Amino acid sequence: MNTMPTCSRQGAGGFTLVEAIVVIVLTGILASMAAVFIAPPIKAYFDVSNRAELTDIADTALRRAARDIRAALPNSIRLGSTGACDGTSTCYLEYVPIKSAGRYREAVTGGTPAGDILDFNSASDTTFDVLGPGVDVQSGDSIVVYNLGIPGADAYAGANRRAVPAGGVGIGLATVTFTSQASPFPFASPARRFQVVGTPVSYVCNGAGQLQRYSGYAFATSQPQPPSGTPAVVAINVSRCRFAYQSLNQLNAIVTLELGLTRKGESVSLIHQIHVNNVP
Repeated sequence: MNTMPTCSRQGAGGFTLVEAIVVIVLTGILASMAAVFIAPPIKAYFDVSNRAELTDIADTALRRAARDIRAALPNSIRLGSTGACDGTSTCYLEYVPIKSAGRYREAVTGGTPAGDILDFNSASDTTFDVLGPGVDVQSGDSIVVYNLGIPGADAYAGANRRAVPAGGVGIGLATVTFTSQASPFPFASPARRFQVVGTPVSYVCNGAGQLQRYSGYAFATSQPQPPSGTPAVVAINVSRCRFAYQSLNQLNAIVTLELGLTRKGESVSLIHQIHVNNVP
């Protein structure tokens, strides 16, 4: 008996065109839902990160300026502006930095000078003894006595400021040497204080989105706007910058610094107030 072979066919697996279209549609719906619910938190995260970074930059800049201002020579802070200090105008804050300080010898015993005194009646006197710890003096430094910030006692004008010669620099000096002028120091300090100062420093909001710091330029009777030299950039993206000086009394003042930064649609504004001791 002959038998005929039988053939069996196994169905081929796969997706039909309709099934593929359904999968694509469902995937699009899920992606749209994910975009709606996930995108805002992601955007908020980047916005918060941007604001946090701007706040850190502004805070660092203001703290640096505050640290400098606290070490300023009494009555040496002066302000200038070409506009309203709103970020589009240029604002200036200038001061003279103190690098060291001490007390000069003025005592006289029995009519004879006890050591090397600072003689306020002699223009030829160019040295004095330091009472207490010695002071550090570097090249380019000057000696200032009793800075009142008024005519005749203004370090910028130079009547109460003396340059230190090359031979007068050193560390822990017990005797200070300075160059002579046509007249002696105009006023004695009631507390016999003197300060060793460097050249002026200016913080400048340049109206072009930067907070800059100028240093190493020469003393000038009128505030330079802008100072000479190349500035160091302290902050960028500056949209607002304001400097204010308020005298509380003859010996104390408040300096207010306001700095606003804007970047990628986010803005921050910080205000810092610094107490200034103007006891010369």
